[in-house]
Formats: sequence, structure tokens, C-alpha cells
Amino acid sequence: IHIPLKDVAAALTPAVLRDTLRITRDALIRDFGVTAPRIAVAGLNPHAGEDGKMGTEEREMIAPLLDALRAEGFDLAGPLPGDTMFHAAARAGYDAAVCMYHDQALIPIKTIDFAGGVNVTLGLPFVRTSPDHGTAYGIAGQGVADATSMIAALRMARDMADARMGAAAGASGGSI
Repeated sequence: IHIPLKDVAAALTPAVLRDTLRITRDALIRDFGVTAPRIAVAGLNPHAGEDGKMGTEEREMIAPLLDALRAEGFDLAGPLPGDTMFHAAARAGYDAAVCMYHDQALIPIKTIDFAGGVNVTLGLPFVRTSPDHGTAYGIAGQGVADATSMIAALRMARDMADARMGAAAGASGGSI
């Protein structure tokens, strides 16, 4: 979410992180067809706190929460250093990454695929997608906007809706 960086540590609570991880796991299953989701979790501090040398949130809050969720069957990696978890080999080891603040997640996404990035709001009773780069008000009406992300958002919404319809049909034992 969009909050000042100085407010992130106070906003990060065990309940918020637990809910985010549950919502992410459930959405991977329901909306994306991932039967056994693997989720990478970033640390809050540089180098994931480096064992308390750069912050204690990882050791005191994030790691214990991840351990509790692992005991429930979650497949979680982390807390991981945000500066090493997005290269291609690292990404091959997980289905989704949960980050602790806006730019920690959005910088790698926009670097990897700026034009095709899609914002998905998970945990809603309906599908909600949008272009990841925002509304581009600064170039509105100039005929220079790139529609790639909008098209990707519409395709992802369709795919997610199809997955939900398929899951609903399977749950009811018939077609909808």
C-alpha cells in the first residue's frame, strides 16, 4: 500500500502479515491454479536484518510468524533480503513474493516488465486488476499511451474469473 517509508515498520504487525500471507496463498490456489503455493517473504530491513545488526523485525516478528504458518502447512521462504530475491534463479523457487512495502515489490516488477505489469487486488469477493504503472494522467489525451499493461490487466482479469468459475463449477459438481 502507499504509505511513507518512515511509517512502514509501525504498520507492519503480525496480524497484517498473517492476513496478507493467507490471502496470497488462497488467491494463488483459487485464482491462479497453483495447487501447492510457494511464497517468498521479504525482510523489512536491508539484508533481512542481518541477524539483528540492521534491525530486529525479522528476528522478533517476521521469522516467528513464518515458522507458525509453516507449522500449518504453508510453504514459505524467508525472511529474505529484498535485494537478492528477484533475480531469475531466485524467482524460479517461488510462485509469489510478499514484500514489506511498496517500492520493495514494485521496483523489481516494473524493472522486469514495466509495460506488461498488472496490479491485482487479492482477497476481494470479485476480480480487480489494473495497469501496474497507474493511470498515466500526465499523458492523457496525447495519443502516446502504451496500452500493453491495460490489455494485460484485462487478460488477467479474464483468466482469474475463468479460474473462479471453474472452481465454482467443481465445487457444485456441475457447470455454471
